Amino acid sequence: MRAWYEAPMGGCTNCSGKTGCNDRKHGMLGQVQQWLERLYPSRSWGALDDEVAMVSGVSSQDLAALAEELSTELKAAAIVRPGADEDLCDFIYLLCQGREPCALQMRYGDVPMPEELSESDVLSEFYLRIALSSVAPLAVVQQVAVQLSCVEGAWILREETAAGVYDAPLLRRFQRLVAILPAYGLTHVDMGEISQAPEGFSHGDYEEFYGRAPHTVNYLFFRSPSTMSVTSTLFNSP
Repeated sequence: MRAWYEAPMGGCTNCSGKTGCNDRKHGMLGQVQQWLERLYPSRSWGALDDEVAMVSGVSSQDLAALAEELSTELKAAAIVRPGADEDLCDFIYLLCQGREPCALQMRYGDVPMPEELSESDVLSEFYLRIALSSVAPLAVVQQVAVQLSCVEGAWILREETAAGVYDAPLLRRFQRLVAILPAYGLTHVDMGEISQAPEGFSHGDYEEFYGRAPHTVNYLFFRSPSTMSVTSTLFNSP
């Protein structure tokens, strides 16, 4: 079955700025490797050095301040959400296509469902989702498509997370977002560069849950695979 939203595949093989980009990526990947070594001295999934992790990640104060600045500078609603208990990050969702009150605000109970929203309506929205590591000064950005619709009397929210940022309407905000991160001491990490298992690391029991070895992103940000499709029921129509 074809997904309701499919992110285009991207690449940089023919990009005219490839040389400068490669230099930047070399420094970025060096930082990623350093943090992997510091946080996982035994090179094993799940064996996090808590003492290092507790003092190295993005603070709640910086999370709130960054969300406020991004909302102002990018002229987009910013929705801050904590990661799940097993995650090593918190999230900022920036509403790039859609209008408030948005589907995610309804999902998390920030606002009630608008009275004018009828069962025939379908809300389709696009976000930039920033994952901010709670164990290292790193950030990764993905585009997220959200659809809210009524199916047999129940309001269903579908969330599709892409492997990176591809759509033109989001790219300008994405570039400005990345330019703001260094002011908070944060390094932006390209998702494509951390979507594979780190060499020389053992994957513990991760494969039992997800059927593959953990990728670098799972050691530094969130436990689940980087591209996820989530469907949830928000509430039933009266």
